[in-house]
Amino acid sequence: MTAASGIEGAIQMLDGRWKLVILFHLFGGKTLRFSDLERAIPAVSQKMLSQQLRQLEQDGIVARIVHAQVPPKVEYHLTDWGQSLCPALDELLAWAERRPLLKREEAPSKA
Repeated sequence: MTAASGIEGAIQMLDGRWKLVILFHLFGGKTLRFSDLERAIPAVSQKMLSQQLRQLEQDGIVARIVHAQVPPKVEYHLTDWGQSLCPALDELLAWAERRPLLKREEAPSKA
């Protein structure tokens, strides 16, 4: 496996409109119920939230806990491996913030 294909695979695990938003709500050891995530991300539909959580769970990033009660209580938290993603995303954000201005983004000079 080449480095490029390895990075591509990692990015594919995070690819999805709401996955990063979900992760940021769960960072720091938080455990949230499905309804908590719905309230925290009001623009996401139930179906899409469920799909994104399922994919994150299948990839081993998020763990799902189902409590046997009526009504069912389902909670989500990051796995240890998922939590270890936080420093990498912090570094990616810092990298993006260091982006130099492109010529077309620079303010026009007054002559």
